[in-house]
Amino acid sequence: MILPRYHIAPSRIPGAGKGLFLDETVAAGRIISAPDAIDRTFREAEFAEPELGKLKYASARWFEDRYTVSPDWPDECYINHSFTPNGLWHLGFVFATAELPPGSEITVDYRHLLPPGEAEDFADAATGETIVGLSWTESLASSTRALAVLLNGT
Repeated sequence: MILPRYHIAPSRIPGAGKGLFLDETVAAGRIISAPDAIDRTFREAEFAEPELGKLKYASARWFEDRYTVSPDWPDECYINHSFTPNGLWHLGFVFATAELPPGSEITVDYRHLLPPGEAEDFADAATGETIVGLSWTESLASSTRALAVLLNGT
């Protein structure tokens, strides 16, 4: 579920397709997107099964080796990647990393959503670097530290 007013439009990120843009100001530390209607998660190993394997393109890691699958492309899927994102992915929530004015395109670091060591099918548009999934402990530790700094200001 996306909490602030928003719209979907062509992304400003080269090659990204569509993006999710804010229609209102969002304060630093506020939640932009929160999990909802998640009735099941899948272990990474389950994607080896042919039927589920066909849906891997629509998966995102939520915790440990557990993934959700969203082949219906809810609007949250239009949040694009950046190594310098304005949204912090933490356990499925996206927090604003700074005060974001209307018109801001929301981005997160996809390394938190990918399986450990798996490379994304595309490179980072700004740097050309490969986007490779972090281990669960790296992802949780770095997003927890970033969230603590964001909420505590230290």
